[in-house]
Amino acid sequence: MRAARTTLRICCLTLCCLATPFTLAQGLPAQQKGADASRLDYRLVPRQIATDLWVIEGAVDDFSRSNGCNIINTGFIATAQGTLVVNTGPSRLYGEQQRAAIRRQTGQPVQQVINLNLHPDYFLGNQAWQDVPVQALAGTMAGQRAEGKAYEDNLFRLCGDWMKGTEHRPATQAVTPGMRDFGGHRIELLRLSGHTADDLVLIDHERSVLFAGGLVFADRVPTTPHANLAHWLESLDQLEQLVRKLGIRTLVPSHGPVVRGLEGIAQTRDWLQWLQATLRDSAEQGLDLGEVIRLPVPDRFAQWAAQPAEFVRSVHHLYPAYERQALRGPAVTAR
Repeated sequence: MRAARTTLRICCLTLCCLATPFTLAQGLPAQQKGADASRLDYRLVPRQIATDLWVIEGAVDDFSRSNGCNIINTGFIATAQGTLVVNTGPSRLYGEQQRAAIRRQTGQPVQQVINLNLHPDYFLGNQAWQDVPVQALAGTMAGQRAEGKAYEDNLFRLCGDWMKGTEHRPATQAVTPGMRDFGGHRIELLRLSGHTADDLVLIDHERSVLFAGGLVFADRVPTTPHANLAHWLESLDQLEQLVRKLGIRTLVPSHGPVVRGLEGIAQTRDWLQWLQATLRDSAEQGLDLGEVIRLPVPDRFAQWAAQPAEFVRSVHHLYPAYERQALRGPAVTAR
């Protein structure tokens, strides 16, 4: 097959502004300091985005040694019942430093940890939380078990010493979607799909904050190693309806600045629709994979983080299905 003959050296794994605390109403955050590679210090500084609710924003970038593979947004909610942690980062070291930062901020024990999907930067920090219940959707847990070792190896290749001692520890409890009370907070867990087969969304109804997991990217090219583009677009429509219906004030994207989170739905949809049309049209024209990756990217996407690397990876992941569809005819819909 033409795609199989490509000689590109492409990473097989893709995924998927640190500042002092502030509320979004106070304006934009200061520039992040960034990780200190010489000391293996992620410099994790929680930033308050609502009462009793913080995020720790990762670099708006691709995985690299300079950022310690920290490109994920994690978060935590302090409640009367204890603290709820959302995602644990890309390494054992991140999880340990995350735990220390949360302890300094809240001074209370963590009662529960939730992983929103199966990608490594959502759960490789679970090692630091083995004495706490760690929950995820059942499909996410299965994916973590199946792919965890490969994630370890690939991130060590990409980020070196930051990953020392990291071993995958899948979530230990399957979570059931729905509404629950957690220390006086109405927390809703919603199962969607598209970025992966099991994308968990967390909504704090008391604070009008939504953690969108891997479904929403802001100012960064979305990643597609487990993507179904049609399902993803359907999930974005559902998220937009929820934002309007619930009056969500703050949306935390998986990657990218939180201050741009609500715009991230439109950004992510725009990219996926363009990618879908580009791959379909290219296949119908008979372009091979090497020709597709050399196509120009529209100016509105050109300055996003991880460009053009993520476009190249997405073509590598998805284009063969579009080629097969073009050979079969229009009856079958590609992902």
